[in-house]
Amino acid sequence: EAGGTSRSGRNSVSAFPWGAHYLPSPLEDRGPVMRLLRAMDAVTGVDAQGRPSFAEELLIQEPDERLFYRGHWYEGLYLRAGASAKDLEELERFDARMNAFAAARDAKGRKAFCVPVALSSDDAEWTALDAVSMARWLEAEGFRSPRLKWFVDYACRDDYGTTAEHVSAWAGIWYFAARQNGQGERSDGFLSWPEGNGRLVRQLVSSLGPRQVETNVLVHTVEPGEGGCRVQALDARTGAPRGFQARQVVLACPRFVAAHVVAPWREARPAWMDAFVYSPWVVANLTLSGPPVSRGFPLAWDNVLYESQSLGYVVATHQSLRQDERGPTVLTWYLPMAGGDVKAERTKALAATYGDWESLVMADLLPAHPGLGALTQRLEVQRWGHAMVRPQPGFLWGAARKAAQESLGRHLHFAHTDLGGMALFEEANWFGVRAAELALAGMGRKESSWL
Repeated sequence: EAGGTSRSGRNSVSAFPWGAHYLPSPLEDRGPVMRLLRAMDAVTGVDAQGRPSFAEELLIQEPDERLFYRGHWYEGLYLRAGASAKDLEELERFDARMNAFAAARDAKGRKAFCVPVALSSDDAEWTALDAVSMARWLEAEGFRSPRLKWFVDYACRDDYGTTAEHVSAWAGIWYFAARQNGQGERSDGFLSWPEGNGRLVRQLVSSLGPRQVETNVLVHTVEPGEGGCRVQALDARTGAPRGFQARQVVLACPRFVAAHVVAPWREARPAWMDAFVYSPWVVANLTLSGPPVSRGFPLAWDNVLYESQSLGYVVATHQSLRQDERGPTVLTWYLPMAGGDVKAERTKALAATYGDWESLVMADLLPAHPGLGALTQRLEVQRWGHAMVRPQPGFLWGAARKAAQESLGRHLHFAHTDLGGMALFEEANWFGVRAAELALAGMGRKESSWL
């Protein structure tokens, strides 16, 4: 099935995501993401400053976020209830630092932290932040509030699948600075669909016209040569071998897969390969006969549990429900397996049975929603062994990621979120377009999509 970790599912209640579930709306009216959103009729206008606006039905409706803490739901994702004056002072100081990072420009006018990462400044003043962890940076800067540290840790687990201890300070700051204007103001917000980023996948597949994606064909060898690439595959339905000769190939898969598929790399594994580390995730979809019982702030799109290893859940039907509706719904629950030893985390994920996951999901959610078991009609679980590349200290601005982006000869080009160092749609889109342009150039054609 097309889509990777943006795949989705559907039942009689709603479509729902199996992975990525939103796209931050772009700040500027330029680039390939905006071209895609225009093709989806998602853009409604652009103001005099070049800031786009988006279709209201795609923007997350209020309430958009809430946080569960000790028996009660609160608005927002920073725990203000019971916060001390010191906590709030640190939050204000942290926000000011992030605003300053967002406003920072180098001598060439490039943003210090930009979307995509490739357009960010490579000045050492900023890239030096990649050498230390976000946790260490917070400590060095005197940020010690447990609530702020939880908030930053949550951001790292949400976007990178691991804690601030295992994320570079550059990546941690990027999360807060890259998608705002330097004054704390962001764009219109998040764009989402019931199926999450599965809607973006559907748009990309539909743009192919009659030349659709062919599934159930397992490509096991890509061998570049002088005149092109020899591609060997297996028809998974019949077991018959398949073969293709292509002038240009774009291999859009993560590096750990490419290591087994690219023939020269099987013979001599590139030295940079081991720098790519991937977080395992588990996603569960719960179909409920009605909305869950809550105490405090009402059901939101994003519902986070403060005292939990999970990220809580999003509501697949949020965009279509009115607040007074009591109909069935689907909750999509996320668990990043955030430990430092990713192989051990994958082993745990594979060893757990469905019953283990069912027990864990319900134990995680029941304190926030008494009686949830009686509402739950179905619970499905998806395990992702290598869901997200981790921007560990030294990785984003290190030599390994740069080397991995290089084409192999003149005929084999690469695309994937992991080349950007962060598992985000904007990175996948950037490197996909870049690879397509390299392939077109290899056939004597030229096209620019960013300008």
